[in-house]
Amino acid sequence: MPIINSTRRISPLDINKNVSIGVAFPLNDTNMFKGTQTLKEQVKANLINLLLTQAGERVNEPKFGVGLKHYLFEPNIDTESLNENINNQINFYIPEISLIDTIVGTTDNEYRIFIKIIYSIKSNQETDAIQLNFNN
Repeated sequence: MPIINSTRRISPLDINKNVSIGVAFPLNDTNMFKGTQTLKEQVKANLINLLLTQAGERVNEPKFGVGLKHYLFEPNIDTESLNENINNQINFYIPEISLIDTIVGTTDNEYRIFIKIIYSIKSNQETDAIQLNFNN
């Protein structure tokens, strides 16, 4: 009978639940002092921040940000170019994750889009996804 190795890597940051790793978003009364408790939560918060920030918006980091809201009024979204932009931003600013896929969809209302980002965390090979919906 073959032996199956089913070990799962756990980040040392995830062990102590009394320590926050980073800032939780959105910054409101609930999240202001809570923070993120796991590597997975922090990676997701960092990715959302990267995706929603417009390039040039962050002080001293003029190239930081994908600026997904910019695509809301684009008539045709070049998904290949968008995927490349997101991948380049992730590789530079969040190197602990790998982009797996970017799915862009629209609805009958041309000013409504959704963008789904599928990624994996390199340290434990865990796959996760976020979907951002935009409308005017």
